Amino acid sequence: MGALGIGGATSVAGCTTGLEAEAVGQPSTTLQQAQKKAADRVAADPTDVPEPIDRNEPKHHDITLEAKEVTAEIEEGVTFNFMTFDGRVPGPMIRLREGDTVSFTMENAPENKRQHNVDMHAIYGTGGGSVATTAGPGKANSERFKAMYPGAYIYHCAVPNMDQHISTGMFGMVLVEPKEGLPPVDREFYLGQHEAYTNKPVGKQGHHSFDAEAMLNEEPTYVLFNGEKYPYTPDRYGTMKAETGETVRVFLVTGGPNVSSNFHPIGNVWTRAWRDGALAGQPEKYVQTMKVPPGSCMVGEMDLPVPSRIKLVDHALTRVTRRGLLAEIDVTGPERPEIFDPSPNKAKGRDEEGPQY
Repeated sequence: MGALGIGGATSVAGCTTGLEAEAVGQPSTTLQQAQKKAADRVAADPTDVPEPIDRNEPKHHDITLEAKEVTAEIEEGVTFNFMTFDGRVPGPMIRLREGDTVSFTMENAPENKRQHNVDMHAIYGTGGGSVATTAGPGKANSERFKAMYPGAYIYHCAVPNMDQHISTGMFGMVLVEPKEGLPPVDREFYLGQHEAYTNKPVGKQGHHSFDAEAMLNEEPTYVLFNGEKYPYTPDRYGTMKAETGETVRVFLVTGGPNVSSNFHPIGNVWTRAWRDGALAGQPEKYVQTMKVPPGSCMVGEMDLPVPSRIKLVDHALTRVTRRGLLAEIDVTGPERPEIFDPSPNKAKGRDEEGPQY
């Protein structure tokens, strides 16, 4: 399913019990068999964003998310068992307007082995709706809610082992636009950050199992955008694209479950940024690095005056250099040496090299 927009035991958010069989290093026969059938990819397309809302009246939506347990590559030659919404990490963005109503259904695919549900931070109700939507494999449950307050909010699975489920991919964003809408921009991108805790080092070929002890110690193997190592770079799925003179908006949801993002665009700045997705307030301006804790979101905009490759990173930089976190935007267009000149000596007809950094 594409991005959504216009068009068993009781789970209580915040309560954690024992981990599942796979989490303690005892995968079932079914899970071992599943490891042989890797999905093509798990990383959600960052351009798969619903269109901005252009209406003045509330609307009713029928929205369904399907919980899917899949095996896919974190990087080439390294597979892992993910839990997802609609087979992608992060799950589809749900885009609403303040005052909209939603009939929401959470379906649990029949081939799954666990119960799942959805806690939406954008709604009033017990457990963010997680109790109402809890369903076992092959089952479904529904709820109806009204989007009462604007902002960018996380949704995530909230069964008792919620930390494992979120870590392995079960989170996404529900965006509730203010009644007056958002400022227009030329492009929008959507990313999700989370950690993967595995029983092998980064890059070790083969299947990686979930490592419960590493999660309990908050020692991630990988820190990732969209479930995969360096997904939106030339060597993986290609960079995101934009042109000089445009403005872009980036939506980031941090699933965690434990690690905050220190979200920074190398070679640019957050010209306008809404901390914790608080769209009802005024944006902060010219923010270099935005803290986005687990269970929260950030909305940031950039102006693009010069051609460049913008590297979107967590500025806890070991996560970039050694744990897999990087996505890039290629900005193309005419040079503007009055703003940035990468070769001033050449422009003056001199051969000597300038400083190397």
